[in-house]
Amino acid sequence: MSQKRDYYEVLGVPKDAPAGDIKKAYRKLALKYHPDQNPDNSEAEAKFKEAAEAYDVVGDVDKRQRYDQFGHQAFDQGAGAGGGGFTNVDDIFSAFGDIFGGSGGFGSMFGGGGGRRRGPQRGRDLRIVLDLTLEEIDEGVSKTVALKRMDSCEPCSGSGARKGTGKARCTTCNGSGQVTRSAGFFQMASPCPACRGAGEVIESPCQSCSGSGNVQDRTEVEIQVPAGVEEGVQLRITGEGDAGPNGSPRGDLYCVIREKEHRVFQRSGPDVLTEVPFAFSQLALGDKIEIPTLRGKVEMTVPAGTQSGKVFRLRGQGLPRMDSRARGDQLVRVFCEVPKKITDRQRELLEEFQEIDRETSGRKSFFDRVTEYLK
Repeated sequence: MSQKRDYYEVLGVPKDAPAGDIKKAYRKLALKYHPDQNPDNSEAEAKFKEAAEAYDVVGDVDKRQRYDQFGHQAFDQGAGAGGGGFTNVDDIFSAFGDIFGGSGGFGSMFGGGGGRRRGPQRGRDLRIVLDLTLEEIDEGVSKTVALKRMDSCEPCSGSGARKGTGKARCTTCNGSGQVTRSAGFFQMASPCPACRGAGEVIESPCQSCSGSGNVQDRTEVEIQVPAGVEEGVQLRITGEGDAGPNGSPRGDLYCVIREKEHRVFQRSGPDVLTEVPFAFSQLALGDKIEIPTLRGKVEMTVPAGTQSGKVFRLRGQGLPRMDSRARGDQLVRVFCEVPKKITDRQRELLEEFQEIDRETSGRKSFFDRVTEYLK
């Protein structure tokens, strides 16, 4: 499978380009490779779609931020899903009506009336929240989710027409899918309100779906979650949204990642943080202990004289990075745990230690130091 080009490279703009420059760059490419300008030219159509996909991402503030941080993987659910996902040219015209003046053809863009007929719009996009544990994020996971969505009506096979009947040319737009109105020196074309741009109308609607071609149903969708995904990232599963009207393509399903709270670890980007209690004797004398990680236990050495609050770094024991094969680290903060109850023998030894410590170290008590400071 070919490697996707950098979206900024596709549009010919620097990564810090303002939104206005990005829009101008896309419009220039859209005019150059527009299908009406390049009939039966598959290479031009591919470049037209590539530019639209790039603009769909870097022309949107939220998508651009995720792309700048994670690259193409921010929109990849493991099967090569990209930022735009346009199934055909009409999808592009529908998504960027402000660029093309409300219609796909050059006629509407420059004031003429001979634009292309638009087909029915694709189905509605759906959005769900997907809760994941840190263990699932660490390994990557396949999740099956239940959805309520619009599916094609079986009795009419999604056509919206009663069995044995068909469609007729729309008399409002005479089958063009557009209506044109004059505005000064210009002519503005917009989708026909009667047929919604299809150019056809249903003569006898299906009773099961009232002519829409769709009915609500329950279904299950499998979602491949890549390892290392972060909270707030949206995974796009192409073609798993609502079915479009009258057999037109489905919308997409967007899964917003939400991390479940972990009882041991906290996350900071690709790093994980944990706190581990130690006895005073362990910190004073040093020790080797097993530390829990997301993938089991590892041995960590605590040197003699370690102070409470010291942070140790376990290299490569964090989460995978979405933008590389490297892993983050695990940060272990140690703290001294003071027992609430001690035996008589423990008290005797601690008092003896305290007396020896005062005699040998020459350290004054905290109260003595504060008193001297205030003199």
